[in-house]
This record gives sequence, C-alpha cells and structure tokens, in this order.
Amino acid sequence: MKNLSNDGLRTFVTVVELGGFAKAGELLGLSQPAVSLQIKRLEEMLGCRLFKKQGQRQVINQYGELLLPLTKQMLQQNDAIIQQFTSESVTGKVRLGIPSEFAARILPSIIGDFVSLYPDVALEVKSRLSKHLLSVSRQDQFDLVLALNEELNSEQFPVFMQDQLVWVGNLNLAKNDVVTLVTAPEGCIYRRRAIEALQQAGLKYRIVYSNADLTGLIAAIKEDLGVTVLAKSTVPSDLNYQSHTPHLPELGQIGICLVKNSPESVHAVDKLAEFIELRLG
Repeated sequence: MKNLSNDGLRTFVTVVELGGFAKAGELLGLSQPAVSLQIKRLEEMLGCRLFKKQGQRQVINQYGELLLPLTKQMLQQNDAIIQQFTSESVTGKVRLGIPSEFAARILPSIIGDFVSLYPDVALEVKSRLSKHLLSVSRQDQFDLVLALNEELNSEQFPVFMQDQLVWVGNLNLAKNDVVTLVTAPEGCIYRRRAIEALQQAGLKYRIVYSNADLTGLIAAIKEDLGVTVLAKSTVPSDLNYQSHTPHLPELGQIGICLVKNSPESVHAVDKLAEFIELRLG
C-alpha cells in the first residue's frame, strides 16, 4: 500500500491557497524547485497531473479540485492526532488584530487550522491599519496584533519576518505621464511608501480611488482605475504584480511584527502567537 507524504499534501494545499509555487515556498521556507519537486512526487504517487497552465500561472485541474478537500480533511486529522497526544488543553478568548490584506489572503487557512487544533479557544478577529493596531491608546483592545512595521530593527515591535513590497495591478497604466494610484486612506504604510517612492523618482501621481477595505481596492484595480502597493505574500492570486519594473521605482522591504499585550488568557495568546510565527515565519 502506498503512503502519501503529509509534507507533500501540505505543500499542495499551500500552493493552491497562495496561488503559486513561489509564494508557497516563501511561506513554507522552501525554494521553488523544492516545492515543484514535492508536487511532482505527489503527482507520481497519484498517477495524475494536479495542475494546468493558465496564462503564466499554474492552477489546479479537475484532479486537483478533487484532491483539495480530501487533503484538507487528512491534514486536519493529522494535526488533531498530534494535538491529542502532544499538547495540553488550551482554553480562553483571544482578540486578534490584523491588517485587512492579511485577514483576506493569508490568515483564513491558518486560523481555521488553529481552531481545529484548539476548539476551546474563542477567537475575535478585527482588521485595522497597522498604524492603529500598534497605537498605544488601542493596545487594550487586542490581546495579539499582527502588523506591518517599517522599522526593521525596532526594539518596541520586533520584526519576525520581512516581505517584499510590490506594485499590483495593470502596470501598463503606470507608463502614462501620471501614475494613477488606488490606495487605502491616509496613515496606510503602503500608501506612504508608494507616494514617497514616486516622489523620489520624480514621477507624477494622482490618487483616483481610496478605500480602507481590501475588497474595494481589488475591485478598483480589476476595473483598471490604477495600481497599488501590497506586501508580496498578500497579493491575491488573480492580480498581477511585479517587484521590479523599468518604469516604476523599487519599494523595498517591509517588516511584519507580532505583538502580545497583557491578556487574561495568556496561554491561549501564546499558543496562537507560536502558531502564526511557525506558519508565517
């Protein structure tokens, strides 16, 4: 009897959820060739291809669609067994604050896995701009905060991982005399970094649409209203992005920090923090 590799299955799910081999590798700490090799071994074990070419992207085919829910069930069972025999019971409530792009793109699968492992922990998740999440006046609103931090060597809010900032959208729009921007409201790190980079490059710009909600920004980008800036790992799989373009300035790196305040349910907060660091870092 053949035995499927849980590592290969977890890689498969990550590739699908993040929309690409490279993004999955960044999250899992693997090179793109290593991710491709795991997928190839899984396909050889199953005797069928799981992905098909769609433009420049690899998307799951009908066999991948069939495998995905079965794989998630299998991994949940695996994690539940590990939890049953290696971890103590964790209870309590955790108030988690995160930027909207992480809430929409990366955290759903992480939070789902955490809740499966620790069903007695109640999670309350709210999205805010990183500036607000790290505000001293708002610290009592959250037990745990995942936020962007431009100070990569910050002692107050230590960075546990870094990500590349990229231009997102129809980049042909940026070849015009005036770069049209789609951004979050004032106070957003992405907005400020985009404006500063364009100003330093001597490029004219105009903000044509502003929305605090990522869904609204994505809709505007799909309508070709303008381009925006996001951390590479949070770019939706159906949007184009580019780290380096000949007609737009580079944006550099952004830090991501995980800040624990002083909650009542300390143990539950510690467990969620460890879980997020393990999965993201």
